[in-house]
Amino acid sequence: MLLPWLLLLPIRAPMLILLLVISIYFGMHWSGQELQVLGMRGIEAHWFWTVETTQAILVVIICTMPDVLLHQISLFMASSRVVSLIVTLLLVITGGLYLLNVSVLSNVLILASAVFLARLDLTRIRIAPRPEVMSIALSILVIVGIWIGRDLSLCSYQIKYLSINQNHQQS
Repeated sequence: MLLPWLLLLPIRAPMLILLLVISIYFGMHWSGQELQVLGMRGIEAHWFWTVETTQAILVVIICTMPDVLLHQISLFMASSRVVSLIVTLLLVITGGLYLLNVSVLSNVLILASAVFLARLDLTRIRIAPRPEVMSIALSILVIVGIWIGRDLSLCSYQIKYLSINQNHQQS
């Protein structure tokens, strides 16, 4: 009973397909960037993918649970004015430095928009689980999309490499 319902979900909420396609694109895009970053900065591949997937999961969590996160932050900040000032400065400074130095603002905005559209589409068809469940489900969808995109990109690089080798052997 659950399997047919899950298989029909992308048809009923097509923005889930959009989120998956955007995740696949990011997997392919980051796979192309991986070679450049590894060569320039000497970063290991697993650290590159850890940072990129952590960033994607954080975007999904923030976009699926804004009310829960803002409620917890406001309770913490309401304890005193000093704590409020320190937390605000810390968030603004670290967020600003992160966005300026890493230059990932466009990726974050695209992924956040896709997550919001998927949430809106699910709400339209009256599927509104708890924010934690929604966050886990959309995070899994995004990570699977990134994984598929990375594998597709690696396959295309292998095909190019094989065709180049065959051309050199024929010459």
